[in-house]
Amino acid sequence: MITRIARRQQNLATYHQLRQAGIPSGTIGGRSRRGGPWQRLLPRVYLLQTGPPDHRQRALSAVLYAAQPSADPLRGATAALTGGAALALLGVRDAPPEPLDVLVRAPRSVRAVGAVRPCSTARWPATLSICGVPSTRPVRAAADFAARTDDPDLVRSVLANVVQGGWCHPHDLHAELRAGRIVTRPAVRAAAAELTAGVRSIAEGRARDTLALTDLPAPLWNARLHAPDGAFLASPDAYWPDEGVALEVDSAEYHYTRDSWQATLHRRLRLESHGVLVASTTPTILRDRPADVIGALRALVALGAGRSGPAGVIARGHSQLELPTPTL
Repeated sequence: MITRIARRQQNLATYHQLRQAGIPSGTIGGRSRRGGPWQRLLPRVYLLQTGPPDHRQRALSAVLYAAQPSADPLRGATAALTGGAALALLGVRDAPPEPLDVLVRAPRSVRAVGAVRPCSTARWPATLSICGVPSTRPVRAAADFAARTDDPDLVRSVLANVVQGGWCHPHDLHAELRAGRIVTRPAVRAAAAELTAGVRSIAEGRARDTLALTDLPAPLWNARLHAPDGAFLASPDAYWPDEGVALEVDSAEYHYTRDSWQATLHRRLRLESHGVLVASTTPTILRDRPADVIGALRALVALGAGRSGPAGVIARGHSQLELPTPTL
């Protein structure tokens, strides 16, 4: 029976499961002593191996700790991983694997221990298995992460990466943030507004902040541009359709290889060959020398306003949307 539990739960077992399997408490204590074949990772949670746990085992151990002892912890009916730890298992960029936020079905409550932060909730979500760990869906995990994170840039980045990765639609995320009553927090509301407007990265968010302080017309964010024959051209970070001006914010980390850099140049050539005026910058220049970026955009927008715009270029994408003031 222990072999079956270990295989099913990534070499982890709870005290309750071990006792149900007929192992005396003294044996459990002896095997988990220093130098023994088992390790006690958390209260009532044991790793049935001598080597260190990997990130999946740490995540699952948090769920086993928080789950109701008599319940099947893998069903995700009484405890489920959420927040940054769940998003990290999915590979969402910038999502921190710790702390280990775990939802606990109310009215139960579990005390925090180590990196494990249980949160009792009556609004129990649908759950799924991520790498064998019962977890909330990405949209709920993102909302729970935003609710328990104070760093506004990290909130902005992780929420953008969840949407950019296709894990949820920005409108569904906004609905979840409202349901969790956290959309009134300034950092969360700003991130939600950016995502609904089409912003998909922290660099784009900073560009939106910079442009908001100018009298430049509002652009489309991440609009998909197509040639007259329907061929896809590019999806610039910001695009002014009336003037035919595009802003590209290119991070150096995506251009380490020759192929990546050439792909970027080819994308710009496609835009320029169809009459689109392209202003290029980096996140660092945008942060440290925003006036230079705005100056270049002003010149291009003025130039584009004096012509009829790029002939036949079709923009399909996000419009600038204002989020309604939440009523809580």
